[in-house]
Amino acid sequence: MEPPNLYPVKLYVYDLSKGLARRLSPIMLGKQLEGIWHTSIVVHKDEFFFGSGGISSCPPGGTLLGPPDSVVDVGSTEVTEEIFLEYLSSLGESLFRGEAYNLFEHNCNTFSNEVAQFLTGRKIPSYITDLPSEVLST
Repeated sequence: MEPPNLYPVKLYVYDLSKGLARRLSPIMLGKQLEGIWHTSIVVHKDEFFFGSGGISSCPPGGTLLGPPDSVVDVGSTEVTEEIFLEYLSSLGESLFRGEAYNLFEHNCNTFSNEVAQFLTGRKIPSYITDLPSEVLST
């Protein structure tokens, strides 16, 4: 029996503030924030992300944000492209419809975390997923 194919899974991390959060958050919030994070998952040669328009995809680094500020290696998956696209389709019809988007509670990072766990069993870094509660606690 042949070993299963493994596909790399990457987390693309973008700072929507382009460095302003790091400089201005102590003054505005009384707390240091390193960035305002947008994330996406790159697998099967495409970048997948969630916003108010629902789930979208593009070639890696092909969003309006340009290249990512950092790339996190989430791991590898045995999930084929066909199964993954079926999974995304079901998410797009249920949990991640465009109208379900909420900046603080159900956003691109929620999506990336859900997809990373499905593909690899691992969560995305907590400094990203904890950001909304950090901001709301100020």
